[in-house]
Amino acid sequence: MSRAIIHQSQALRFTLRNTCQNTLHYRSIFTGTTGVKINHKNLNFDFKNLINCSQHNINLDNSNYNQHRNYSSHFTYVPDTVPSSEGETVRMNFYQAVNNAMDIALASDPTCVLFGEDVAFGGVFRCSLGLQDKHGKDRVFNTPLCEQGIVGLGIGLAVAGSTAIAEIQFADYIYPAFDQLVNEASKFRYRSGNEFNCGKLTVRAPCSAVGHGALYHSQSPEAYFAHTPGLRVVIPRGAITAKGLLLSCIRSNDPCIFFEPKVLYRSAVEQVPTKDYEIPLGKAEILVEGDNVTLIGWGTQVHVLREVAQLAQDRLNVSCEVIDLMSIQPWDYETVINSVKKTGRVVIAHEAPLTCGFGAELAATVQKECFLHLEAPIQRVTGFDTPFPHVQEPFYLPDKWRCLEGVRTVVEF
Repeated sequence: MSRAIIHQSQALRFTLRNTCQNTLHYRSIFTGTTGVKINHKNLNFDFKNLINCSQHNINLDNSNYNQHRNYSSHFTYVPDTVPSSEGETVRMNFYQAVNNAMDIALASDPTCVLFGEDVAFGGVFRCSLGLQDKHGKDRVFNTPLCEQGIVGLGIGLAVAGSTAIAEIQFADYIYPAFDQLVNEASKFRYRSGNEFNCGKLTVRAPCSAVGHGALYHSQSPEAYFAHTPGLRVVIPRGAITAKGLLLSCIRSNDPCIFFEPKVLYRSAVEQVPTKDYEIPLGKAEILVEGDNVTLIGWGTQVHVLREVAQLAQDRLNVSCEVIDLMSIQPWDYETVINSVKKTGRVVIAHEAPLTCGFGAELAATVQKECFLHLEAPIQRVTGFDTPFPHVQEPFYLPDKWRCLEGVRTVVEF
């Protein structure tokens, strides 16, 4: 049994030898990437949107691809839109929006530098593609495979007056840099009495489930860093928010950790404004207004909750309000509390494990501030207290059915 990973294109073609049996199913690996699972003895790989074998020639046009895409992941992506007053827009996916934000930052700030493992040729997710050619090798460059050194370099550059954008290749590998972030970056301003600071440091890291990442490429470590005063922690839900929030982080006067849900890199496609714009940090957004239950999430989980809100309306006749937190630290206390006081019921969902996940902080605050308004105990729908699994990933994730059961629980209490 083998799995070929093929990059999505307008016409995705593959051919199988006579020894191959029928295609079993399609599965999204990186969304925007299609996995074809087949039984065969011999298969030649060509990663330029093509697998070449010999006899059978099967074309997957857009209609066939779209027929299968709803089964390819645990969520259905809901794109954002912007009003025409925002000016010219261009179709971008998530990683292109990240690339565009960093391009703008490098072009507008001569002190800005971008660095990390494999960043010079575009990075494993292509987020920095073309930026070294455009801005030079002294401003966009590779580093050794040493996360502690990457963040330490970023702190030093920021203290010296540069704007530093450091990339950690996967959020799962940010832990060697934990001491630099928690004991150095977050405390630099405080311990120097504001004489020095590294506020111009932004650390980017791909995070969360991707479909096949298992325990070392699927983690959601936002709660570790939300516990640390002095750090901002931000997680966007799509291309438009990725560009605006990343530019805000880069220009913030506080060190920021910018987590990028990697399953969205190619699936999150939107009409993104071409202009230089920022989205305020520390502000949540109400995406769907409702009266009966407040649903709170961030990153990929927001799209799960939007589908849950529709399911709750259709199946339970329950009106749900969906909030995208966006900023984990500091989080938008006022928006959440006002929503819960209106609805009286809360479901919080995130991919990270249940124990000490950031949902626990939200639940504790809501319980304290909204106790007399609550009609039911707060529900948390999360990953489990286990390492992130591989083949069991669909059972681990807080999908729409688990979240819908959380809604049913608070409504029927």
